[in-house]
Amino acid sequence: MAIIIHVIARGSRSNLIGYQSSLIFWGIMKSKFKISIFIFFIISGVLFLSHEFLWAAKPVAEKEGTKPTVVTKPPESGKKGEKFIIKGREYCLECIDNSECLGCHKKISERKFAQSVHGANSCNSCHWDITDVKTHVKAKGARIHAEPVTCHRCHKKEGAEHYASAHFINDIQCKDCHKDIHAMTPWKGDKARVVQKCTTCHSDDGYAESVHGKSVLAGNPDSATCSDCHGLHKIPILKGDEPKVVQSRKEFHTEVCQKCHADKEMMERNKVFLIATQTYYESYHGKVEQLGYPTLVAGCADCHGFHSILPPDNPKSLISQERLVETCGKCHPRANINFVQFLPHATHTDPEREPVLYGTFVVMTGLLVSVFGVFWFHTFLWWRKDFWEKRELRAKGIFFPQHVKPDEAGYIYRRFSPFDIVLHLTMMVTFIGLVLTGLPLKFSHAPWASGLMHFLGGAKMAGLIHRICAAITFCYFGTTFAYIFYFLFFKKIRRNPNPLQRLFGPDSLCPRWKDIQDIIGMTRWFFNKGPKPQFDRWTYWEKFDFLAVFWGMFAIGFSGLMLWFPGFFTIFLPGWILNIATIVHSDEALLASGFIFTVHFFNTHFRPSKFPIDTVIFTGRFPKYELVEERLVQYKRMVAEKTLETYRDKYPGVLTDLISTILGFAMLAIGLFCVFLIGWEFLV
Repeated sequence: MAIIIHVIARGSRSNLIGYQSSLIFWGIMKSKFKISIFIFFIISGVLFLSHEFLWAAKPVAEKEGTKPTVVTKPPESGKKGEKFIIKGREYCLECIDNSECLGCHKKISERKFAQSVHGANSCNSCHWDITDVKTHVKAKGARIHAEPVTCHRCHKKEGAEHYASAHFINDIQCKDCHKDIHAMTPWKGDKARVVQKCTTCHSDDGYAESVHGKSVLAGNPDSATCSDCHGLHKIPILKGDEPKVVQSRKEFHTEVCQKCHADKEMMERNKVFLIATQTYYESYHGKVEQLGYPTLVAGCADCHGFHSILPPDNPKSLISQERLVETCGKCHPRANINFVQFLPHATHTDPEREPVLYGTFVVMTGLLVSVFGVFWFHTFLWWRKDFWEKRELRAKGIFFPQHVKPDEAGYIYRRFSPFDIVLHLTMMVTFIGLVLTGLPLKFSHAPWASGLMHFLGGAKMAGLIHRICAAITFCYFGTTFAYIFYFLFFKKIRRNPNPLQRLFGPDSLCPRWKDIQDIIGMTRWFFNKGPKPQFDRWTYWEKFDFLAVFWGMFAIGFSGLMLWFPGFFTIFLPGWILNIATIVHSDEALLASGFIFTVHFFNTHFRPSKFPIDTVIFTGRFPKYELVEERLVQYKRMVAEKTLETYRDKYPGVLTDLISTILGFAMLAIGLFCVFLIGWEFLV
C-alpha cells in the first residue's frame, strides 16, 4: 500500500511536473498564437480595406469617363459615341442610328441617301448637336430644330476657300448650292451639272450660245465652264469700284483665259488658235499687263467678251467685222475701218501666216546682226592694237607725248562750241530716258522688268517720260537741221566756200573720200600692215555716229509717231502698218541702245588711250598733245591757216571739271547698267 501510494505520489509528482511543463509550453505557444492571430487580422483588414477601396473606386471612374468633355470647338476627329460640350451644350458623334432619324424624316429617301456621297456617314455625323432622339422630339420651341450643319468641319479645304470668296461675303452658304445634300451623287467632272447649278442663281448671260457653252453641252471636257474660270468654292470678288478690285478684275479677265489657251496640247486637240497667249504677251497690251498694270490696257475679255464669247464669223461676236470698230472704239475713240485691220495676235515668226511681218523681222534682224558684227569686230581689233602699242611705249619708259614740246603739251584748245555741248547733253539725257522707259516693255517677261517699271513710277508715268523724251528728241533733231542749213548757207567760214564745198569740207560731218581712205588705213594698222592714219577734225566713226541719228530718227522716230497716234495714221494707212511699226521701233531701239552703250562708249571712253573717261564733250576743251596725236591733219591745217591760236582757251574751272566728271561717270554707269540688263535677257 505504501508502495502504491509512493508510486502514485511519485507519478503525481511527475504529472505535476509535466503539467507544469505543458502550462509553460502552452503559455509560450498561446502568446505566439495571439501574435500570429493579431498579424493575420491586420493583414486581412488591410486587404479587405484595399479591396473595398478599389471596388468603390470603379463606379466613380466609370462615372467620370462618361462625363462629356468640355471643348471650345468640335474635335478634328472623334470616335463613334464620343460626347463633348461646347458653350454649355452637349454634342455627340454618331450616337444615333439612321433608322431612328428616318422614322420621322420620311422626305429623305434612305436608298438615295445610301447612294449619295455622304452615304457612309450617319445622320449624326453632320447633325452632331442631337444627342438623344427622345429629347429632340419632345423639346419645345427652337430646340427641336438642329443647329445649321457646319460642312467645314470635314471639308476643311473647301471651307477655307469659301471663307475667302464672294459667296461668303454675300451670305451664300453651302446649302444654297448643295440643296440636295441627302441625295447628292459624285459629280465626276460633269461640267453641264456645274452650269445647271450656277444658273439657278446667276443669269445665263449668253453662255449657252457661246463657243464654250455649246461645247460643254456637247460633252467636251476641255471646254470652259463656270468653275473653270470662277472656281468651285473660292469665287473671286469681281464687283466693286475699289482700286484693288478693279485691278484684280482686269487681271482675272486675262489670266483666267491663259489656264486653257496657254495649253498647246489642249488647243491643238480642239483645233483652236495655238499661240493666242504668246502673241498677246508679245503685244503692247500683254506686255503692260504682264508688268503689273492691267487697268491701263485691254485684256482678253475686253475684246472677246466674258460669257457670250462667239466665233468671229458670228455677227453678234465682239470681234466680228460688223462690230470690230465698236469693240476697239471702247479704248480708241478714233478707231475706224482701217484701224481694225491691226493684227492683235500677229506673229512675225510664221512666213505663211504673216509673210509681210516675217519679212520685216528678217530685215531688222539682219541689220542688227550685221551692224553689231562689223563694229564689235572693229572694236576688238582697235582695243588689241591700241593696248599693245601703249604697253610697248610704257615698257620703254615713254609715258608722255613725243610729238609735242613738253612745255606746250598742256596748252588747252577749244574743240566744241557751247551749242555742241548743249545739243549733246540734251541728246544724252533724252536717250537715256528713252532707253530706261523702253527696256521694261521690250523685255517685259524678264525678272527685272516689273521692278524697273515700278521704279520709274509705273507704266503710265514711264509712258509719259518716254513721250516727253521723244518730243525733246524731235526738237533737237529739228534744231540740228536748222544748224545744218545755217552752216551750209550763212555761217562765216574762211575763204567763203560754196554750199557744196562746205558740205564736203573738213568741218563737215558729211562722209567724203578721205573717210574711205581712213577706214582702209585703220584696217591695215589693226593687222600691222601700215601706220595709223592721220585724222582731220571729224573721224569716220564720229561721222557714222552722227549720221546714225538720221537713220534712227526715220526708223525709231517715225514708227514711234505711228504708235503714239494710231488713230491719225490709220486715217490713210491700214492698221497692219502698226504691226510693222512695232517691229521696226522695237528692233531699231535695241540696235541704237546696244551700239551707243558698247561701240560709242569704247570709241570715246573705253579704248586704252582714253580709259576710263574723256570729258571733252562736257567741257568742250582738250590739251594740245591730243590735238596733235589724234587730229594731226586738223592741227597742220590750223597752223597753215594761222588760226590755231584763235582756238586757245583756259583749262576748265573747278566746278565745270567736277560736274563734267560726275555727269560723265553717271551716264556711263547708267549705260553699262542697261547693257547688263540686255545681256541678262539674252544670255541668262
